[in-house]
Amino acid sequence: MLTKELLSEYIDAGAAKRKADMAILGGTLINVNTSEYYKADVAIYKGKIVAVESDISDYIDAHTQKIDATGKYLAPGLIDCHIHVECSKMSMTRFAQAVVPHGTTSIVSGLDEYISVIGVDGLKTIFDEVDASPLKVFWALPYKTPYTIPVSTIAYNVTAKDHAKYHQDPHCYGIWELVREAVQTKDPDTMEALVLAQKYHRPIFGCSPLATGKALNEYLMSGVRVDHESYDHEEFLEKARKGIHTIIRESAVTKFLKENVRAITEGAPGMARHTSFCSDDVNARGILKEGHIDHMVHLAIAAGVEPMTAIQMATINAAEAYQIDDHVGSIAPGKDADILLVDQPGTFQVETVVSKGMLVTENGENKFHYVIPERADNLLHTVQHAPLTADDFAYHVDLDEGTAVVETINSIGPFMRKRRDVELEVRGGIVRPSAEKDVALVSVIERYGLNGNMSKGFISGWSFQKGAIATTAAPDDNNLVVAGANYEDMALAANTLIEQGGGQIVVIDGKIVSFLPLPIAGIASDLSPEELAAKENELDEAAKAIGSRLPDPIFYLSFLPITAIPDLAITDGGNVDYTKLSYFAPILELKK
Repeated sequence: MLTKELLSEYIDAGAAKRKADMAILGGTLINVNTSEYYKADVAIYKGKIVAVESDISDYIDAHTQKIDATGKYLAPGLIDCHIHVECSKMSMTRFAQAVVPHGTTSIVSGLDEYISVIGVDGLKTIFDEVDASPLKVFWALPYKTPYTIPVSTIAYNVTAKDHAKYHQDPHCYGIWELVREAVQTKDPDTMEALVLAQKYHRPIFGCSPLATGKALNEYLMSGVRVDHESYDHEEFLEKARKGIHTIIRESAVTKFLKENVRAITEGAPGMARHTSFCSDDVNARGILKEGHIDHMVHLAIAAGVEPMTAIQMATINAAEAYQIDDHVGSIAPGKDADILLVDQPGTFQVETVVSKGMLVTENGENKFHYVIPERADNLLHTVQHAPLTADDFAYHVDLDEGTAVVETINSIGPFMRKRRDVELEVRGGIVRPSAEKDVALVSVIERYGLNGNMSKGFISGWSFQKGAIATTAAPDDNNLVVAGANYEDMALAANTLIEQGGGQIVVIDGKIVSFLPLPIAGIASDLSPEELAAKENELDEAAKAIGSRLPDPIFYLSFLPITAIPDLAITDGGNVDYTKLSYFAPILELKK
């Protein structure tokens, strides 16, 4: 927290009246402000850059820690413009441990998955954890929760009252992930939140997949500033032409860079100045294998983007778009001391990381002591539901024997679900799943002890032959989601997660084959990134053993309740048609 006394010290340090805590010497500066490369040394005092000069000897004394950057290039710390960090299943400390060595020193996040479980006031414990790590989180308050239309059940609903309170809070940097449906329907709480954001000059961060033409014009009248979801380069370019700061998203689970970057390399190169990077959703496996925002820099360069431009997209462009460039985004006096030593711009291998003025990694070796905090009570034991029986998962109908035509949620990919009608057997008054017809059961169970909601439906495209999978980490509501081909296995999977306070699980023939506990709000773990990645691999292999041919069945399952993904979803309230913003009954017809 900046005080008058600390500000006075910074001013003195800028004049070399106070000596630097750290000096980075002998490197070549990547100046993202001017697109230049030149020799420069950097002086740092109490986490701030106080000088960037060819000679900083006046800033150094015997107590200054010196870092030799000879032969290296100095890049600003990288910024992830949009991430649901909780979806990584890593606690904030473990997430920092995974991404900071790759050069990511700042993220923009709504922490909305935590809010769904512990509320906005509950974030204090999360902010405290972040402060103790080398990572910075620029937090934006969700425009409203739940995001779902129709409304689903979560533990805390963000309303306009929260915006009136938190837009004056120093932690808040804007409105998080405004979806087009909330603008289209002129939701009253959303409208008031948008008015408050403009009153307090808070930027509005958007999410408008497939929005073009009049639909995009309508959406932009909300005041949205940035958007991170474009399914092709033409959509991406149209948004840029209409004044949106466009964000390319890429991770192991969301691969859009190769397509979106075509808008720059084949269309309008000038739009790169108003383009940045985000990962949106990541997992430990992906980070350990490929990296984080540094990987996006590599991919952009490989796709034909100039190295300086790619680095600007990961730094200063992002900072300016989110109005945080007074803190981060470039290596300059007055900015936070987030500095990377890389081999060279064209290959951009991160070797040493300074974040918050601290040496975090040096030549790939960790220098920071990550401390796992004692978990507050509000983060633990958050799954509240009575035990379930196998019959609870059976889809009962008013027909003893015959067939039922059902509307299934057919997974085309992680971000596209279409209707597929299938005729299934009805036996004993129950609609039976069919491995032969590739139809399994799915259920979403309210897990906050509020109303006991339990929806049921049918999914296809999963190739389940047996067993069940389940998760309590399921944005954006984080209710308990269960899918499978066997009622008994579905009940065992659900009850295990209820008893253990959350997690992800695979059950086959009455046996727990793989289980990942997620005790932190039912959505995150303090396992190391390496341990978590091993568990993710184990879960994936177990899910494939039940027949699934999807690339990441647990990930697909966790996204089923997101109603903003076209065209179909399922929440604790029921099966949802995105195109109509309403529930639908999965049973279309019963035949004797």
